[in-house]
Amino acid sequence: MLSLRTISRAVPRTVSRSIATSALRPALPKFTPQPWKQVSKPAYAAFSTSSIFKAPAAEGDVELLAKLEDELKHEKSSDVPEFKEQQEVIQEIIKAGEWQVKDVEGEQEVVLSKKFGNEKVSVSFTVADIQNISEQEDFDESALSDDMGYENKEGHEEGELPEPSFPARVNVTIEKPTNGAVLIQAVVQDGVFAIEEVSHFAKAELALAQTAEKDWSRQSLYAGPPFENLDEDLQSLWERYIEDRGINAELATMIPDYISVKEQKEYLRWLENVKNFVGA
Repeated sequence: MLSLRTISRAVPRTVSRSIATSALRPALPKFTPQPWKQVSKPAYAAFSTSSIFKAPAAEGDVELLAKLEDELKHEKSSDVPEFKEQQEVIQEIIKAGEWQVKDVEGEQEVVLSKKFGNEKVSVSFTVADIQNISEQEDFDESALSDDMGYENKEGHEEGELPEPSFPARVNVTIEKPTNGAVLIQAVVQDGVFAIEEVSHFAKAELALAQTAEKDWSRQSLYAGPPFENLDEDLQSLWERYIEDRGINAELATMIPDYISVKEQKEYLRWLENVKNFVGA
């Protein structure tokens, strides 16, 4: 097949040849259109085929695509046994607690829900918490681990100390059919639910606040005192209240693991999507 460059070079020579021939011979009406028809065909083909060729990628695009492919390959091949083990433990805890999971691919929020008598209990958290960990927090945890390892190095093997988990914010919503809902805001870390605030809303939709308008309406209402300002016995009873509904140490241990697993899945998905975009 002739290249575009060959076709474009051939067209001027054909035209000039036709003009030179017509100058030496008398022009006949019945033959006049034919040379122009022969010239017009390759000229039309040249314009029609040029649009299907893809513009060459920039050098930076090629390097970016190669790096994305390397990163994707590395992430898929690293820590596979640990990743699968975490998933198995998560599924066991969810099944034992009879939780229903709403985990939409591409979204940050995860919602666990179940029935407790006539109540609907929901626990929501987001992968954004693992992304918001600051370098200072990482440094503090590392320094703390080093100190603990130094103080307990005698009689302990390396790696025996439990790895501290990162703090994750959790919203616990408990709804009743005719009595609105209670919103309990807490932070989970190292297997502990640390309650920060307990609020009651006459309308359950305000406790869920899935729209900006409802969130604004909720912020204008009295949310209750800081949890730490409550009587200690009252604090203990609230902690028992949520524990009776399956919001316990086991769940508090699982949530950071769930966030880590989901964040890894979303990162792999992101790598795949941007790689395909750059290489398209």
